[in-house]
Amino acid sequence: MSAQNPVFIPGPTNIPEEIRKACDMPTMDHRSPAFARLFKPAVAGVKRVLNMAEGEVIILPSTGTGGWEAAISNTLSPGDTVLAARFGMFSHRWIDLCQRHGLNVQIIETPWGQGAPLEAIEAALRADTANEIKAVLATHNETATGVRSDIGGIRRAMDGASHPAMLFADGVSSIGSMPFDMAGWGVDIAVAGSQKGFMLPAGLAILGVSPKALSAMEHATLPRTFFDFRDMIKAYAAGGYPYTPAVGLISGLAKSIEMLEDEGLENVYARHARFAEATRRAVAAWGMRPCAASPELYSETVTAVVVPEGCNGTDLVQLAASKYGMAFGVGLGEVAGKVFRIGHLGMLTDAMLLSGLAVAEMCMADLGWDVRLGSGVAAAQDYLRSSGAATIAEAA
Repeated sequence: MSAQNPVFIPGPTNIPEEIRKACDMPTMDHRSPAFARLFKPAVAGVKRVLNMAEGEVIILPSTGTGGWEAAISNTLSPGDTVLAARFGMFSHRWIDLCQRHGLNVQIIETPWGQGAPLEAIEAALRADTANEIKAVLATHNETATGVRSDIGGIRRAMDGASHPAMLFADGVSSIGSMPFDMAGWGVDIAVAGSQKGFMLPAGLAILGVSPKALSAMEHATLPRTFFDFRDMIKAYAAGGYPYTPAVGLISGLAKSIEMLEDEGLENVYARHARFAEATRRAVAAWGMRPCAASPELYSETVTAVVVPEGCNGTDLVQLAASKYGMAFGVGLGEVAGKVFRIGHLGMLTDAMLLSGLAVAEMCMADLGWDVRLGSGVAAAQDYLRSSGAATIAEAA
């Protein structure tokens, strides 16, 4: 795998040089005023990216999975019931995590390629007349299938059922790349990771926590130590951490937010939507289709491409890596072998995207798939030329 080639996996993403340099810093005393001056702008910036009206930001030295664990361990107790739809690998993993923690997970099985089923969620909440469901878990952007769910719609379903449950949203592969409205959607905990839209190396779990979730924390009895929000919030008041933080990554996070806001968050979201559409036009030109069942479900950070009958998506991913030194995502779980995934998030330009589409085409031809070289690239070129240049290059 050549380090010179961009990656087209849905995270970790390509890292801008400014962020690499911001992470590369001398050792700092994390209990000094210098760290507080570095840390506070990062926290304030996360609040703006999440569109938080109130509540706390928690930044843990972990990954998105650690963020999920922190969300439930700080707000729930053994035996509590949570509601979750299973429609992809990452919604499945959150369900598995809850079950391992002794929670009762009420699962709504949903076909892969669909999003969170709003009517079924509302029906389940209406049926819960005793209010036993303490939280609704929702994956905003399912990277296994390239599906986006309507988090605001879930909140409307919860309000329609007059149910007091909390709403937890997995925004690991959406936050910083797709619009996320924590305040407007009534999200109680949002979970992000450093290695996706924030364009950092993996190593930070980034959470927005509402006042309602903070209140639940006081009565939750699931065990937590390293992930205890109470310790974090107490230490934050003094500008520090209860243990050693990932100082370099926090420095990079502050630079990431600066870059995102210099570009303008609306421009960031428009850029991702533009790359997603260019990718889908290439897919259509290949005679293929996204795994997402309908256009309103299309993700703006990853496209899972359904491969033709008799073909194996994993073969393409392995060939791209071994012959051309380029990374795509394999299919996961129920869609393993049936799709390959093109990540189009984070630091990406028109030219970078076109290079990935060209390599995918070459792999298809090498594998004997029925594809005309240049067809998808040309379709993407036509769209990119007519839709305006991306701005990340200027920001970087």
